Amino acid sequence: MCGRFALFSPYPKLAEALRLPPARHDLIPRYNVTPGTWITAVRQLEEDDAPVMDELWWGYKPHWAGDKAPQPINATVEKVATSHYFRGAFAHHRCLIPADGWYEWKPVEGHKQPHFLTRRDGEPLWLAGIWAERADGKPGCAILTEPGRGAAKVIHDRMPLALDDASLAPWLDPALSEREAIRQVVHHLDADAITHWPVSPRVNRPTQNDADLIAPLGEP
Repeated sequence: MCGRFALFSPYPKLAEALRLPPARHDLIPRYNVTPGTWITAVRQLEEDDAPVMDELWWGYKPHWAGDKAPQPINATVEKVATSHYFRGAFAHHRCLIPADGWYEWKPVEGHKQPHFLTRRDGEPLWLAGIWAERADGKPGCAILTEPGRGAAKVIHDRMPLALDDASLAPWLDPALSEREAIRQVVHHLDADAITHWPVSPRVNRPTQNDADLIAPLGEP
């Protein structure tokens, strides 16, 4: 799953990957991004439009859903294209969520030890997401997850779907709507690109937000 992540790369670094326009101001570093908050995402609203960086609510609930409908933060790759709740967004409203890494908890001797998972080369991750307009007219999103692979599988049996560089533009392309067509051109990041290390349990508290949260446990 993906229930907590960090984003501290500056906007110019993120913009370079997707050729985004210059920003009027930079992003505020966030080392403990939690569900139920506004998160940074990239969308392409129309086929001829350029991708734009936006803020989406991390919690997916389409405007047509009833009051008691769930508000998931994740959607599985196994069901996102076929589930009634997600398939419309998968076909027409896909997005990318930039992250420098995500947190996962591994059971160890009666407690859960948080780990920070990130790219070995230090480059940002691009997590596949879907979005929909909520009843209040504001966009809400969910991050796609897949079975754990490589080093990530040691920590948890699920992980966010991180895409390789060649898949970013196709994932955003509104002209691509058929499941098989998307699968032909969109691929996840190689499992060997991911590494991880244990971090302080301070990350368990959503109010904590500083660079020390991602420091390897035991190091200053």
